[in-house]
Amino acid sequence: MKAVVFDKVGGPEVLKIAEVAKPEVKPGTVLIKVRAAGINFADTLFRNGQYVMQPQLPDTPGLEAAGEIDAVGAGVTNLKVGQRVAALGSKMYAEFAIAPAVQVIPIPDSLSFENAAAVPVQVLTAWHLLHTAHHTAPGQTVLVHSAAGGVGIVAVQIAKAAGARVIGTVSSDSKAALAEEYGADDVINYATKDFAVEANRITGGRGVDLILDAVGATTLDKGISCLAPFGHLISYGRAGGPPEPLNLLRLFEKSTKVSGFTLYTVAAVPDVMRRGIEESFKLIAASKIRLLVGKSFPLAQAAEAHKFIESRQSTGKLVLIP
Repeated sequence: MKAVVFDKVGGPEVLKIAEVAKPEVKPGTVLIKVRAAGINFADTLFRNGQYVMQPQLPDTPGLEAAGEIDAVGAGVTNLKVGQRVAALGSKMYAEFAIAPAVQVIPIPDSLSFENAAAVPVQVLTAWHLLHTAHHTAPGQTVLVHSAAGGVGIVAVQIAKAAGARVIGTVSSDSKAALAEEYGADDVINYATKDFAVEANRITGGRGVDLILDAVGATTLDKGISCLAPFGHLISYGRAGGPPEPLNLLRLFEKSTKVSGFTLYTVAAVPDVMRRGIEESFKLIAASKIRLLVGKSFPLAQAAEAHKFIESRQSTGKLVLIP
């Protein structure tokens, strides 16, 4: 089968298309014929050797995909061959991929494979940020960084569905228009304005109750300055580089808190994972979440796809098509 492979860490140019052995299904797993593989910023960190999981060279990137089940491993009783699914796993930039059965999500016929490839990481990350790591409620104000990006554009919608006021930050006016189209009440172009100053102005000086931050270096410290009393900042990525060490004394000023989040913690707790899946699909069915695939690339163009996501010009979900 064809897969994207890299035999050394580095820039997008290390990604190559190659013929590799088709993986064999193991007990407790399923083999998926991949129809669309999701591209995430975490994949670029994995390629660089900077992700929480280190590549075992030669290796294949890819944390999520959608497709049809090709084979079912021993002990898997709730899934069947031919079933349309999305999944959280590894080595998903390929024609076939293995996923643990507990991380496989049946999808309705009404959901395209490209849109379904956004569910395991984008949708579930956004939902659990807002409803597991935090308890978003009506009347709260939520600031979403990268509001036109994969997780951000979904988080805007889920926060709105929970009754929150949403402020989005983006890097261009075109992205601002997109964030507004998907429900943001206010949008700040951080390339031209100080988002913390603007957030405080928008909230009449009170600040925001929750900040969802996947940027890191350039946003975390400023974010603390625009939190409301008892506000919460969740760091779940570092697209802008790792932030400076946190000065805990800063949190004393307004009794605020900073926490970290990774979806792998959720995946290790099946009941929590299942709740997020069920509630997310309810929102999709009710048209309260609209999935946006910003661009699709052929599998052989994985390097170009990584260049694009690293350019910070992408919007919505990027996918690879085997």
